Parts: sequence; structure tokens; C-alpha cells
Amino acid sequence: MTYKPVLYIYTVSISEPRHIERHQKETSSIRDFVFGFGDGINTSLGLVAGVGGADQTSSIIILAAIVAMFTGAKAMAVQNYLAVRSQRQILQSEIEREKWEMENVPDAERGEIEGIYKAKGFTGTELENIVNKITSDKKVWLDTMLTEELKLNLEIVGSPLKSAFRMFGAFLVGGILPIIPYFFASGYVPLLIAVGTSLSASFIIGAIKSKMASLNIVWGGLEMAGLGTGIALIGYGIGSELGHIGIIKA
Repeated sequence: MTYKPVLYIYTVSISEPRHIERHQKETSSIRDFVFGFGDGINTSLGLVAGVGGADQTSSIIILAAIVAMFTGAKAMAVQNYLAVRSQRQILQSEIEREKWEMENVPDAERGEIEGIYKAKGFTGTELENIVNKITSDKKVWLDTMLTEELKLNLEIVGSPLKSAFRMFGAFLVGGILPIIPYFFASGYVPLLIAVGTSLSASFIIGAIKSKMASLNIVWGGLEMAGLGTGIALIGYGIGSELGHIGIIKA
């Protein structure tokens, strides 16, 4: 009996782990929250410190702070709505102009696309294929002109109404924190608690914002918290001085 050698071939499947890149998407949500929260907490902290420095009762401090908080939140929301709406209107006018130029002077617009990609290093047939591909789809063509030529992005600007509501809510969240201690105590104790709470919350928000931006979280937290401390000291100094000279009586 003869034996024939048998060759076994083993195949090993090696699956490369999928490479996932984490990128922070530009958004108006973070901008609105950080701006609204920071403004709300600093406004309320400055107010309770100022009124508290004038030796007013907790009920007066609570009333003044809540009125200022809602008034400030409404004002910030309205201003943010108008600002975002105006910015979107300006960007929209640029979009309409690009649409008009694509319809009425397509050769010039095509030349601009060619110039953009020539500057990126594309030449010859490769450049011609890219230009033909982009200009064959008007939506892609328009998006390319907006992002490459004008550097516009309506998504970053955000929705005026959504931005207004986010600003209003963030302002209230930040604004209520320095007020809470005055519901349970009076004198300097709630003021110290309000300052501590405000500084802690501001530090956390500043640290989170810095982490998302890949910056130093300690420095980012101290930066935002330090602004709140300055507001409190200024407010307390003004209220205390007005109380001492008798303009405001307890």
C-alpha cells in the first residue's frame, strides 16, 4: 500500500478591529447652555451677594433674585433668538446669491470649483473628473460652494427658537443654584453656601467644556469659576457699601 502525502492548507481569518474616530461635532447646543448657565449663575450670585451685603432678609433676597432670574432668562432668550435669526438671515442671503449665480453664471461658478480643487493639488484629468462630478449634482455643488468657498454652515448657527429655549432653560438652571440656600437659612451662612455651590457648579461646567475641546480641564474650570467669584465680590461690595451709608436700610 502506498501513501500519498496530503497537503492541508489552513486559512486564518484575521479581522482588523474597526477604527473608530471620535470627533466633537460643532453644535450650537453647547454654546447656548454654557452661555446661559454661566450668565444665570453669575447674575443670581451677584444679586444675592449684593442684596445680602446690604443686610436684607432672606425673603427679600429670594424675591429679588427670582424676579431677576426670570427677567434675565427671558431677556437672554429673546436676545439669543434675535441674534441667531439675524445670523441665519445673513447666511441665507449668501446661499440665495450662490443659487442665483449657479443658475445664471454657471461657467464662472464652475471655474470657482476648479480653482478650489486646483489649490488642493488636483490637476489634469483628476481635477476635471472632480469638477464634473460635483457640478453634476446641484445640491452637492451648492454645498461645496458654501463650505469650501464661503465657509458657511447653518447647522452651527442653530435654530433661533431652539436656541432661545435652550438659553432660557440654562439661565434658570444656573440662576436657581445661588438662591436655594436662602430658603433654609439667613445671614452669611446661605451666602457662603451660595458662593461655594456656584463656584463648584461653574468649575464642573468649565471643566466639561474644556474636556470636550481637548483643553486643560483644571484651567477651564478655574476660569469659569473665577468669573463667578468676581461677580459675587463686586455685588457684595456694592450692597455692603450702600447699606453702610444708609441708602438701603434693612
